[in-house]
Amino acid sequence: MLKSQDELLNLLSEIGIKYKNYEHPPVYTVEEADKHHEGIEGVHSKNLFFKDRKDNLFLVVTLSDKQINIKDIAKKIDAKNPSFAKPELLFEVMGITPGAVTPFAVVNIKNHKVKIVLDEEMMEHKILNFHPLVNTATTTINSDDLVKFIEHCNQKAEIICL
Repeated sequence: MLKSQDELLNLLSEIGIKYKNYEHPPVYTVEEADKHHEGIEGVHSKNLFFKDRKDNLFLVVTLSDKQINIKDIAKKIDAKNPSFAKPELLFEVMGITPGAVTPFAVVNIKNHKVKIVLDEEMMEHKILNFHPLVNTATTTINSDDLVKFIEHCNQKAEIICL
Protein backbone atom coordinates (compact mmCIF):
# COMPACT_ATOMS: atom_id res chain seq x y z
CA MET A 1 0.00 0.00 0.00
CA LEU A 2 1.33 3.43 -0.93
CA LYS A 3 2.32 5.69 1.93
CA SER A 4 0.95 9.19 2.43
CA GLN A 5 2.95 12.16 3.71
CA ASP A 6 1.52 11.66 7.20
CA GLU A 7 2.39 7.95 7.18
CA LEU A 8 5.92 8.76 6.04
CA LEU A 9 6.43 11.33 8.80
CA ASN A 10 5.02 8.89 11.38
CA LEU A 11 7.45 6.22 10.13
CA LEU A 12 10.38 8.62 10.46
CA SER A 13 9.39 9.21 14.09
CA GLU A 14 8.87 5.49 14.75
CA ILE A 15 12.39 4.63 13.59
CA GLY A 16 13.97 7.48 15.55
CA ILE A 17 14.63 9.95 12.75
CA LYS A 18 14.22 13.58 13.73
CA TYR A 19 12.82 15.82 11.03
CA LYS A 20 11.27 19.20 10.38
CA ASN A 21 8.49 19.57 7.85
CA TYR A 22 7.71 22.80 6.01
CA GLU A 23 4.49 23.22 4.03
CA HIS A 24 4.54 25.39 0.88
CA PRO A 25 2.61 25.79 -2.40
CA PRO A 26 3.07 23.01 -5.00
CA VAL A 27 6.41 23.11 -6.84
CA TYR A 28 7.34 21.16 -9.95
CA THR A 29 10.90 22.30 -10.66
CA VAL A 30 14.05 23.12 -8.73
CA GLU A 31 13.59 26.77 -9.74
CA GLU A 32 10.06 26.87 -8.28
CA ALA A 33 11.23 25.15 -5.09
CA ASP A 34 14.05 27.68 -4.66
CA LYS A 35 11.41 30.35 -4.01
CA HIS A 36 10.33 28.54 -0.83
CA HIS A 37 13.69 27.72 0.80
CA GLU A 38 13.98 30.80 2.99
CA GLY A 39 14.27 29.77 6.61
CA ILE A 40 14.94 26.10 5.79
CA GLU A 41 18.37 24.99 6.96
CA GLY A 42 20.48 22.61 4.88
CA VAL A 43 20.98 21.80 1.21
CA HIS A 44 18.22 21.01 -1.24
CA SER A 45 18.05 18.22 -3.76
CA LYS A 46 17.44 17.32 -7.35
CA ASN A 47 15.90 13.85 -7.73
CA LEU A 48 15.92 12.06 -11.08
CA PHE A 49 14.12 8.80 -11.91
CA PHE A 50 15.57 7.06 -14.96
CA LYS A 51 14.88 3.93 -16.97
CA ASP A 52 17.51 2.58 -19.33
CA ARG A 53 17.12 0.60 -22.55
CA LYS A 54 17.52 -2.65 -20.59
CA ASP A 55 14.56 -1.59 -18.37
CA ASN A 56 16.79 -1.00 -15.35
CA LEU A 57 15.49 1.69 -12.99
CA PHE A 58 17.55 4.36 -11.24
CA LEU A 59 16.84 7.02 -8.64
CA VAL A 60 19.64 9.60 -8.69
CA VAL A 61 19.72 12.17 -5.88
CA THR A 62 22.08 15.15 -5.99
CA LEU A 63 22.34 18.79 -5.01
CA SER A 64 19.63 21.01 -6.48
CA ASP A 65 22.12 23.42 -8.05
CA LYS A 66 24.42 20.78 -9.54
CA GLN A 67 24.68 20.69 -13.32
CA ILE A 68 23.82 17.21 -14.57
CA ASN A 69 24.94 15.56 -17.79
CA ILE A 70 22.89 12.39 -18.28
CA LYS A 71 25.56 10.73 -20.46
CA ASP A 72 28.19 11.28 -17.77
CA ILE A 73 25.87 9.97 -15.06
CA ALA A 74 25.00 6.94 -17.20
CA LYS A 75 28.64 5.86 -17.20
CA LYS A 76 28.95 6.31 -13.44
CA ILE A 77 25.78 4.36 -12.60
CA ASP A 78 26.20 1.72 -15.33
CA ALA A 79 23.03 2.69 -17.19
CA LYS A 80 22.61 1.92 -20.88
CA ASN A 81 21.13 4.96 -22.63
CA PRO A 82 18.96 6.22 -19.74
CA SER A 83 16.00 8.55 -20.13
CA PHE A 84 13.49 9.97 -17.70
CA ALA A 85 10.88 7.37 -16.85
CA LYS A 86 7.29 8.01 -17.83
CA PRO A 87 4.99 9.36 -15.10
CA GLU A 88 2.99 6.12 -15.10
CA LEU A 89 6.11 4.07 -14.32
CA LEU A 90 7.17 6.56 -11.66
CA PHE A 91 3.81 6.15 -9.95
CA GLU A 92 3.76 2.36 -10.35
CA VAL A 93 7.24 1.90 -8.88
CA MET A 94 7.63 4.79 -6.42
CA GLY A 95 4.03 5.83 -5.73
CA ILE A 96 4.70 9.47 -6.56
CA THR A 97 4.08 11.92 -9.37
CA PRO A 98 6.48 14.18 -11.29
CA GLY A 99 7.48 17.13 -9.13
CA ALA A 100 7.46 14.99 -5.98
CA VAL A 101 10.40 12.69 -6.77
CA THR A 102 12.26 12.00 -3.54
CA PRO A 103 14.42 9.36 -1.89
CA PHE A 104 11.61 9.01 0.68
CA ALA A 105 9.64 7.22 -2.05
CA VAL A 106 11.79 4.12 -1.50
CA VAL A 107 9.21 3.34 1.19
CA ASN A 108 6.80 2.48 -1.65
CA ILE A 109 9.10 0.20 -3.67
CA LYS A 110 7.76 -3.34 -3.47
CA ASN A 111 7.98 -5.35 -6.69
CA HIS A 112 10.70 -3.54 -8.59
CA LYS A 113 14.45 -3.24 -8.38
CA VAL A 114 15.65 0.36 -8.31
CA LYS A 115 19.30 1.35 -8.12
CA ILE A 116 19.40 4.23 -5.63
CA VAL A 117 22.33 6.58 -6.16
CA LEU A 118 23.19 9.37 -3.72
CA ASP A 119 25.70 12.03 -4.69
CA GLU A 120 28.74 11.93 -2.45
CA GLU A 121 29.01 15.74 -2.48
CA MET A 122 25.41 16.04 -1.22
CA MET A 123 25.98 13.43 1.48
CA GLU A 124 28.93 15.44 2.84
CA HIS A 125 26.37 17.96 4.10
CA LYS A 126 24.86 17.24 7.50
CA ILE A 127 21.36 18.57 6.77
CA LEU A 128 19.38 17.55 3.68
CA ASN A 129 15.93 18.49 2.34
CA PHE A 130 13.49 16.41 0.31
CA HIS A 131 9.81 16.34 -0.56
CA PRO A 132 7.85 14.03 1.78
CA LEU A 133 6.13 12.13 -1.11
CA VAL A 134 4.27 15.30 -2.17
CA ASN A 135 5.48 18.53 -3.75
CA THR A 136 3.63 20.73 -1.25
CA ALA A 137 6.17 20.34 1.55
CA THR A 138 9.87 19.99 2.27
CA THR A 139 11.25 17.71 4.98
CA THR A 140 14.63 18.27 6.61
CA ILE A 141 16.68 15.33 7.96
CA ASN A 142 20.31 14.53 8.69
CA SER A 143 22.31 12.82 5.94
CA ASP A 144 23.06 9.80 8.18
CA ASP A 145 19.34 9.42 8.75
CA LEU A 146 18.67 9.29 5.00
CA VAL A 147 20.83 6.17 4.76
CA LYS A 148 19.15 4.76 7.88
CA PHE A 149 15.73 5.36 6.32
CA ILE A 150 16.66 3.74 3.01
CA GLU A 151 18.02 0.68 4.81
CA HIS A 152 14.88 0.51 6.99
CA CYS A 153 12.90 0.27 3.73
CA ASN A 154 14.98 -2.79 2.73
CA GLN A 155 16.80 -0.85 0.03
CA LYS A 156 20.45 -0.06 -0.48
CA ALA A 157 21.94 3.22 -1.67
CA GLU A 158 25.22 3.69 -3.47
CA ILE A 159 27.05 6.88 -2.58
CA ILE A 160 29.18 7.98 -5.51
CA CYS A 161 30.75 11.12 -6.91
CA LEU A 162 28.43 12.36 -9.65
